Amino acid sequence: MTTSIATLSPVSPPCARRPARASFWTRITAELTDAIGRGVYPPGQRLPSEHALAEQFGVNRHTIRRCLANLCSQGLVRITQGSGTYVEDFAVDLALGKRMRHQQGLAQSGLRGSLVLLHAQTVRASAALARALQVPARSPLLALRVMGEAEGRPLHLSERWFPLPRFEGLAAVVRETGSITAGFRAHGVSDYTRRESRITAELPDAALAAGLRQPATRPVLLVESLNVDPEGRPIEWARAWFAGDRVKLNIQHGEHDERTA
Repeated sequence: MTTSIATLSPVSPPCARRPARASFWTRITAELTDAIGRGVYPPGQRLPSEHALAEQFGVNRHTIRRCLANLCSQGLVRITQGSGTYVEDFAVDLALGKRMRHQQGLAQSGLRGSLVLLHAQTVRASAALARALQVPARSPLLALRVMGEAEGRPLHLSERWFPLPRFEGLAAVVRETGSITAGFRAHGVSDYTRRESRITAELPDAALAAGLRQPATRPVLLVESLNVDPEGRPIEWARAWFAGDRVKLNIQHGEHDERTA
């Protein structure tokens, strides 16, 4: 998946023959760095505009642009063309194991969140989905589009498919509870495990970048996974796109994953 790549305006280095301007640049950069460190501008917040910062510090916009570019190179902010400059979010560690659960992973990081159902429909199984879910081709499937969020920020967007009629009412439970696990329980599946996961990196298209509230120039992590019930029958095939700058996927091995919602 690709989209047009936005580029930052080229920034000329400070002139060595004008030390006063270089002094302004380093001082302002240090002050903004300190403000971010003290939480004056918390993660995810947009900084004041270049014009506002230039008036605040009594310098021209070129100097402010140089400061912001330096903060960006340090990983403290991200510059989104047409939107502004934002303080970088700190990455959330999410476990990717046999019993990965969205809410459990967030709780381990001291965060609260849920799954938000964006769209639900019935579709016919393609050849690939039929193989993955071990159903006949063209069989009816429940297709969900879901956003995983934490503290109001999107961490991932996913497309998920479930065999019908077994999970006929699952969408309603997910919409009400914000949990796929609760949906499975309501349909008699008290436990399930992840049989396989495949992880790749790619550039998002414009719609995906907008949904994750990130620049289209930042890669996302695509995780394709298959979940099975205790009898080993496939119950869910999913593709989830994680915001690469907000999520660290912790691959867990072994049988110690907790069974939680």
